[in-house]
Amino acid sequence: MNFDDIIDYRGQHSGKWDTMEDAFGVSPDDGLAMWVADMDFRPPEAMIAKVKSVAEKGLFTYFGDTSDYTKSIQWWMQSRHGWQVDEGAIFTTHGIVNAVAMCLEAYSQPGDGVVIFTPVYHAFARIIRANDRSVVECPLAIADGMYQMDFDAWDAQMTGRERIAILCSPHNPGGRVWTKAELQGMADFARRHDLILISDEIHHDLVFPGHKHIAMPLVDPSIADRLIVLSATSKSFNVAGMHCGNAIIPDKTLAAAFRKRIAQLSISPNSMSMHMTPALYSPEGAEWLDACCAYLAENHRLFLNAINAIPGLKMMPMQGTYLAWVDFSGTGMGQEEIAARVAKDAIIAASPGPSFGLGGENHLRFNIAMPKSRIEDAIARMQRAFGDLQ
Repeated sequence: MNFDDIIDYRGQHSGKWDTMEDAFGVSPDDGLAMWVADMDFRPPEAMIAKVKSVAEKGLFTYFGDTSDYTKSIQWWMQSRHGWQVDEGAIFTTHGIVNAVAMCLEAYSQPGDGVVIFTPVYHAFARIIRANDRSVVECPLAIADGMYQMDFDAWDAQMTGRERIAILCSPHNPGGRVWTKAELQGMADFARRHDLILISDEIHHDLVFPGHKHIAMPLVDPSIADRLIVLSATSKSFNVAGMHCGNAIIPDKTLAAAFRKRIAQLSISPNSMSMHMTPALYSPEGAEWLDACCAYLAENHRLFLNAINAIPGLKMMPMQGTYLAWVDFSGTGMGQEEIAARVAKDAIIAASPGPSFGLGGENHLRFNIAMPKSRIEDAIARMQRAFGDLQ
């Protein structure tokens, strides 16, 4: 594995590279794509070899016997996270956003409130509104330069119309890996307000040294009757295009409601994801992931130090993920000027902060999952774009 390799994604139908000119006016010819949460790394060779084998044999029929797929998920959760998952609790979806939408349909009604803790992954609010539910934004607090949960403020916001809460763990875009005490507080919050808790743990494998992700079921087993955990291989291994995720639902009543929704929509996973997942959730995949996390941690160190050296810019220290959250409010500029400088002067496509909800104002999110040489290039571009502040 060589994370330093430069891969040219341009002209390959890459959402991250081939649509950034339409989205930001940043040409892929001379721009850097640092927005969509794809890595610029080649996935594990074990998975690529499996895909080649399937293609060479012409295995594109309906898929039967998902036991290898399910067992690989069970093995991964046990070996990487110490979480023993029952086979019957695993439901496969077309990615995590699809899983969120199905949860909204299964466990709430139009008009119900759905709580999100902002700023947070922008697709949550989009899918809540698309399903005619009400977005309830509970802003995160900031202490010691990092996001913190603010249960007293959130308790005061609840009206009794809220039915679901969605937690992002680890947190996107802040890079927080929540502690056990914080997660226990979230469990208590959900119980206190009678909320179904959806714990989106898609970034659970991408944690830096010195920090540990804790799967929500291990925090407080007593909330199993209101808990859905979402996971996927997509962020861990850079395979988001396979659109395969899992809703892990320990409670039989909640599981039955989700199973019914799957039947109503006649949803079944694509066969290629059934082949790919066991190749990823494997010892070879684990070795690749360990190397990837070490590489990302160094990218984080470089980008953090460089961004924080630019007057007026402040990057939140990351404990995990590969998504850097930068606050530009110290420049005195508004969102439009900030975005223009990054897009036109630095020639970088970065995700606009306001799309992540309350608390995202005057921020941009940068994807640092790229070769070190591109991180160094991005740093130089940012230094030039904001050079007049230095």
